[in-house]
Amino acid sequence: MSSTLDFSRIPRSALPGLLARAPKAELHMHIEGSLEPELSFQLAARHGITLPYASVEALREAMDFEDLQSFLNLYYACADVLRTEDDFFELGWAYFQRAAADGIVHAEIFFDPQTHTARGVPMGAVILGLHRASEQARRQLGLSSSLILCFLRHLSEEEALQTLEAALPYREFFIGVGLDSAERDHPPAKFERVFAWARTLGLHVVAHAGEEGPAAYVEQALDLLHAERIDHGVRSIDSPALMQRLAHEGVPLTVCPLSNLKLCVVPDLAEHPLPQLLAAGLRVTINSDDPAYFGGYLLDNFRALFDALPQWGAAEAYALLRNSLQASFVAPEQKVAWMAQLDARFVAAMTPA
Repeated sequence: MSSTLDFSRIPRSALPGLLARAPKAELHMHIEGSLEPELSFQLAARHGITLPYASVEALREAMDFEDLQSFLNLYYACADVLRTEDDFFELGWAYFQRAAADGIVHAEIFFDPQTHTARGVPMGAVILGLHRASEQARRQLGLSSSLILCFLRHLSEEEALQTLEAALPYREFFIGVGLDSAERDHPPAKFERVFAWARTLGLHVVAHAGEEGPAAYVEQALDLLHAERIDHGVRSIDSPALMQRLAHEGVPLTVCPLSNLKLCVVPDLAEHPLPQLLAAGLRVTINSDDPAYFGGYLLDNFRALFDALPQWGAAEAYALLRNSLQASFVAPEQKVAWMAQLDARFVAAMTPA
């Protein structure tokens, strides 16, 4: 942290502007979850697909979820409109434009190839389409990004192994692997072999754990998968020993507030465990998860969270933004450059002494 920063001199009224303009990274965003209803209908028309909804408005109204599984049912149904490399390019490019508008300088994006290859979509169409969008974002928006291939945990480990093998011709286009989809009854231990293989390939490893599953799933992700980041991880609050471990080892948590609210993980953002996690010294980051379904992109999550937590101020904003940059998988020198930009934003927001 810069020695020139004095958070007490930054009024809370300055936070909306700071949160909007400060450099930040997004580390937990499923690209299929950024498929807005408008694009769903455009792609459905392109491919002659009839969606089970009469209109964009009807599809939005269907986004009233009881839990993770009810969301996943709609998520997989809508993903059916993604068929070609151009579809995936358009999906990625739409997200990157929103990300740049939110002040995101770097995004590490999850994609679920099994959702598509099961429908006969070639692996290359998925990865190359997203890579094209990533390259265009770098050139036109100055936004860097990386892809993380996720395995669907409700499927078998054998299928995950086959998916990783099928993706190897495109190894240069993704930096890591993750684990997502329905968490209940699908512990990280189920995927120990495929994650071990991924590590031998030099891939980063992350895993969803402790969203609807127990704190023990977070421990499994650390001990058996050797996850470098935990996606969600909010149930870590149930285990003081795990909380101490996460703080001591500096393992980042990629928390998604609006997702947790929409999927009934928490009843209200004012009751979210984020303040306890941050106060306990955990490296918490804020992310949007599946923004088209959960009511907002990254900046929307920040705004909603700070509106719900009036006790939070500039110190918490700085910590969350800094954590996002530090927890990314970019080169150390790039982190230093972004941190200098972050400090400059906060210094500029300080009132005269």
